[in-house]
Amino acid sequence: MLNSGRSRGGSGEWEQPFWQQRGWILSAGFLLVLLVLAGFTMLTHDDNTPTGAASDPTPKASATKGSTDDNGGNGSGGSDTRPAGCRTDDSDQAKPSKVPGDFRWKADGTGLVPVSKTIGPLKYDGPVWSCYAHTPMGAVLAAHSITDHLSYPGWRTVVDRQVVPGAGRDALIASRSQDDDKPTSGKADAGGYAGFSVLAYNKEEATVMLLLRGPNAAYGSASVSVRWQDGDWKLAPDADGTVYAGMAQVAGTKGFITWEA
Repeated sequence: MLNSGRSRGGSGEWEQPFWQQRGWILSAGFLLVLLVLAGFTMLTHDDNTPTGAASDPTPKASATKGSTDDNGGNGSGGSDTRPAGCRTDDSDQAKPSKVPGDFRWKADGTGLVPVSKTIGPLKYDGPVWSCYAHTPMGAVLAAHSITDHLSYPGWRTVVDRQVVPGAGRDALIASRSQDDDKPTSGKADAGGYAGFSVLAYNKEEATVMLLLRGPNAAYGSASVSVRWQDGDWKLAPDADGTVYAGMAQVAGTKGFITWEA
């Protein structure tokens, strides 16, 4: 098990194990290494709650109907004002059954993150990739991008602008401030993100499960919650700053929509 902050390759870039630090920020690569080195055994949080059994975690986001959002999902703004220069087609409110047709990989440090010219992010301001469609697919892309950027330099700007204010954000800042940034140099690898599943969605919040692929065809999953605020999707951590929930081993890609390389 990891106890010295080093990965299997001995690069020294990995910090203490996620389950030993409440609110620890993971990159996809770290989660994969964690799953592999842990031998896919049952993992336990600080509060001794088993997480390995959460292969089908309870969604944080309510799937009930009747959202108070009244912009009609047409990207025109309405009462749900979008930031300047941010306009998307928000008509498709169905949970996705496939990846976007214009999906591509974009480098973020030493990793690659899925993006779309039509669904988002449409705006790039340093580490802040913003302007996502107000749709389930927009929530998916936001969940990938925002969490991935938290491991690299500029994470504080990302937190300030793309994490829901409150106790969770404060705890996240306190925890993340104690840890080093992940190096940005090195070969980018798209192998980390393998797929996704939308566990729950309405126009106010969503819970997305990320499927990650490690060595030897090993797979792991973790869920991320986002909330629609100030005209864009923002990360919604737990009150203790935890970003990833329900981390578990999964047998394969069944039940997930897979990214196509």
